[in-house]
Amino acid sequence: MLAETDVVIVGGGLAGLAAARRLHRAGVPWRLVEAEGRLGGRVATDVVDGHLIDRGFQVLNTAYPRLGTLLDTDQLNLGYFTSGVLVRKGDNLLRLVNPLREPTSGPGTALAGVGSLLDRLRFAALATGCATLPASRLLAAPETTTETALRRAGLSDAIIEELLRPFLSGVFIDRELSTSSHVLAMVLRSFARGRIGLPAEGMAALPRAIAAPLPADLLDLDTPVAEVTPGRVRTQAGDISCRAVVVAVDPPAASALLPALATVRMHSYTTYYHSAPEPPLTEPILLVDGDRRELVANSVVLSNAAATYAPAGRHLIATSVVGPTAPPEPTIRAELTRLYGRSTADWTHLTTVAIPDALPAAPPPQGRLRKPVALGEGLFVAGDHRDSPSIQGALTSGWRAAGAVLDELRAG
Repeated sequence: MLAETDVVIVGGGLAGLAAARRLHRAGVPWRLVEAEGRLGGRVATDVVDGHLIDRGFQVLNTAYPRLGTLLDTDQLNLGYFTSGVLVRKGDNLLRLVNPLREPTSGPGTALAGVGSLLDRLRFAALATGCATLPASRLLAAPETTTETALRRAGLSDAIIEELLRPFLSGVFIDRELSTSSHVLAMVLRSFARGRIGLPAEGMAALPRAIAAPLPADLLDLDTPVAEVTPGRVRTQAGDISCRAVVVAVDPPAASALLPALATVRMHSYTTYYHSAPEPPLTEPILLVDGDRRELVANSVVLSNAAATYAPAGRHLIATSVVGPTAPPEPTIRAELTRLYGRSTADWTHLTTVAIPDALPAAPPPQGRLRKPVALGEGLFVAGDHRDSPSIQGALTSGWRAAGAVLDELRAG
């Protein structure tokens, strides 16, 4: 027998760390086992030639409600993006910015040549409703797909195809926009209420900050789990007996450990990282393709938001593609020449990060975005596949799973 404790958490990603924080705060004995040699799960940062390379393009939204429970975002030293997008349409780059964040941009955004003025007014009304209405009311609304919801809001094919499909496909990793309208409502709510940024030390700073208050001797890294049964977790180092188990790994691994779980379809994503001596844009703003070529989801100069992402004299560009098939880097570079409207010949290709299981699919019905976390017999599950497919969803599910564990232990 390796050890004995009240609760074993399997997985050291955001969901597992959130669960550990709640159990630790409650004074319940726990232990976390993680197969990798680091914490963070899908949130990770590597260093390549002095550049901070996140495990795919990821950002942090300050409006995520669960963040405030776990850390002070000021400690992450966030660098922020402009609250808006640039849209490439033919020879033009059109700038659409949230006028609540940048009031002087209102006339330019209203007149930008993406869809019609009525389109932009209707989308503003949709986003305002998501930002101001109670979340419970948004989640009680009739549920459909994102695309259907946008069309029911009166938006034209032009604004959907030139702006919203390329933008939202990068958010949901879903070019078909088959994601639940309830997820769309929560995403628009967070974008309208919060700011989007990057930690100065890379996205890996987020799980590090969440884990910081936890005792290091309760975090077993490099410890793969072979089997989970009620009251026991079997690892390569031996068995751990316990009263409850929280499985907080990615959906494919969770289904392998808990066969009773339904299989979760995952979306694939690839991010190409380039270094340039000069930035193709000087603004920290997302660039999307309004020419309907449907190859690049988005591109952004990360070092414009957080200068620490690139060494002195260099600039880091991240370009993301949705889908399981990653085009060759020269194909992407040619697209970037067109999108930015300038030569990329002096850019250096640093690396390509392909993530086959990047984000859980969330088609309707998703209901109120809170799937059960208690499976019975002392088994619990956490992860963004139990809430919304996002950082917020992962943190919330871990917190909920720990709460369900505490309820069961107290009742027992």
